[in-house]
Amino acid sequence: MLDRWSESAAVELASRENIKLTEAHWEIIWLIRRFYQRYQMAPASRALINYVRKELGSDKGRSVYVMRLFGGSAAKTVAKIAGLPRPHNCI
Repeated sequence: MLDRWSESAAVELASRENIKLTEAHWEIIWLIRRFYQRYQMAPASRALINYVRKELGSDKGRSVYVMRLFGGSAAKTVAKIAGLPRPHNCI
């Protein structure tokens, strides 16, 4: 999946979710792709928030921040837009 993904694909996938990607979205998308490259899995919600907090600081490492960007199923949505498989415990 990682090798077939492109930024234009991400824009298209995001538009299907009614999301217009901003710099803040891209920051999380690139971050989750790095997570996947390192751990070979997409992070579930709690792991995503913890990773964002660790990498981008406590202001952005809050579920309300990530949910504001990607909606209520943020981990699932950002993984989809980033071209990654669905996180294991996401419905």
